Amino acid sequence: MTSEAIISVDWGRLRFFLGEVLTNFTRNAGMQFTAIGTVAVTIVLLGSFLYVRQTLTTFGTGVLKQIEIAVYLKDDVGDPQARALATRFAKDNRIAAAIYVPKAQGLKRMRAVLGKDFDTSLLTANPLPNTYRVRVKDADSVPNVAAWIAKDPRVAKTDYAADTVQKLLKTAAVLGRAGIALIVLLSISAAIVIANTIRLTVFARRREIAIMQLVGATNLYIRMPFIAEGMLAGLLGAGVAIGVLAAAQHEIVPKLAQTLAFVTFDVNGTQLCLELLGCGAAVGIVAAWYSVGRHLRA
Repeated sequence: MTSEAIISVDWGRLRFFLGEVLTNFTRNAGMQFTAIGTVAVTIVLLGSFLYVRQTLTTFGTGVLKQIEIAVYLKDDVGDPQARALATRFAKDNRIAAAIYVPKAQGLKRMRAVLGKDFDTSLLTANPLPNTYRVRVKDADSVPNVAAWIAKDPRVAKTDYAADTVQKLLKTAAVLGRAGIALIVLLSISAAIVIANTIRLTVFARRREIAIMQLVGATNLYIRMPFIAEGMLAGLLGAGVAIGVLAAAQHEIVPKLAQTLAFVTFDVNGTQLCLELLGCGAAVGIVAAWYSVGRHLRA
């Protein structure tokens, strides 16, 4: 067989396959429209959630990175002993930076901040302790690092706004779990609609499918047009949703950026679009596989 013949056979199969997909897709136009609409609504909700979640994660990460552990040393700890702590901090991989603030520098800074409201003429000695401002690499390790530092005999106490840190960490964890639950629920709802749509097509072609099975067609060969149909419905729904989200971003995000100047709306749009398209296609494929598989097993 010549290469031209092979190419012609392949193109013939491709035309037949695409024809089957198009026939199936247009057979139940009303249901397909419903399926695409459901997927679009699902992806809009999912995309909105992912956008907000990524924005909040970026904002929360920035806030957590600014959290410092204030390490107050004991009054009897002199400057040489205090500076020796820097060596210990440098050996800990969890610590990103440790800035030493001698008591003289701390008093000078306090005077600069408070200005005339702070009268130092009555002070006979510097009441401030030598201090370290410690910043960690991972916000989750703040409590553990603070507890580890507090065990040092030269340290009087540590302070890192424990309540604020714990609340931020818990909020991040709750958002993560809620995001997974929402993604699963929305995906299941879209998959059910696509599966029901394809099931109608399978039911309408049940005799044709039975004949194909009798002449030796494999289940995969029978499945493929329906799987392509489900994937097409998922991709179209995701495409519609991405268009809606893009329009919303163009109209809403600039206004939000003006109102919430402290929040950075820096989301990777290309990555988000690919994720949503992949989600739409995956939902369609899984729904179609399940729907056709039930009929073939029957």
